[in-house]
Amino acid sequence: MAVTIDGIVFDHSNYDADGDVLYLSRGESRVAADGLVTSEGHGVRFGPDGEVSGVTLISVKRLLEQDGYVTITVPRTVHVREDELGGVLG
Repeated sequence: MAVTIDGIVFDHSNYDADGDVLYLSRGESRVAADGLVTSEGHGVRFGPDGEVSGVTLISVKRLLEQDGYVTITVPRTVHVREDELGGVLG
């Protein structure tokens, strides 16, 4: 199930319910060329072309229940609502 965040389509998703972590990635599986941790504590991976290749959202269900959205900043701030996650949280 595809998930779109800020115009970026992630075609692979895996939700770890025990850890409340959502892993999103684009295209073929590959080693990231670079990565960073956002000010909110989420991980962002970049491919060799500098484009976002994956995102790891930490405490995603807790944040959705608490705030109604998940905030991720790279480089601009984006609020992701549960309906934008396309049901990948189960």
